[in-house]
Amino acid sequence: MGMLGNLGIDPLYIFILLFLIQILLFVLLININMKYNRLKTSYTSFMRGKDGKTIEECILDRFDEVEKFANIAKRNRQDIRDINRSILSNYQKLGIVKYDAFHEMGGNLSFALTMLDAKNNGFIINAMHSREGCYTYIKEIVGGESYIELADEEAESLERAIYQESYDSDIKDIIEE
Repeated sequence: MGMLGNLGIDPLYIFILLFLIQILLFVLLININMKYNRLKTSYTSFMRGKDGKTIEECILDRFDEVEKFANIAKRNRQDIRDINRSILSNYQKLGIVKYDAFHEMGGNLSFALTMLDAKNNGFIINAMHSREGCYTYIKEIVGGESYIELADEEAESLERAIYQESYDSDIKDIIEE
């Protein structure tokens, strides 16, 4: 009886205790193994994704879609810039004044038409109708001003084109006539 005998412990008790600990560890190992298998099954099912497609494939597909959308957005931004540049040079402001040029025909057959771009550059067309014929004049407008003196009707037409917002209803009335 060696050392254990001197301590007053029977070696059979130690052997039984070690055997019980070994059984407990074996039960814990089985429990952990079962949890691992359940987790592995869940992970495999999750990674397989829908229709047998893996999550990795889904993520890569989404990255491709995001890249396509980014390219489309980039092209759209450039197209919008191009459109905005071209709009600045298009005639977008309109002013029109109808009048009786010679007070003889009994109707407002003469008109002054102003067409301007965003920078108030454009022209005024003045068409004056009389019994003998129609006389048409055009005057260039640069920065909202003419280098040639404007008739009252032409000046009013230019003002209507420049300050379009306040005259929109008047223009609609003239167009409807």
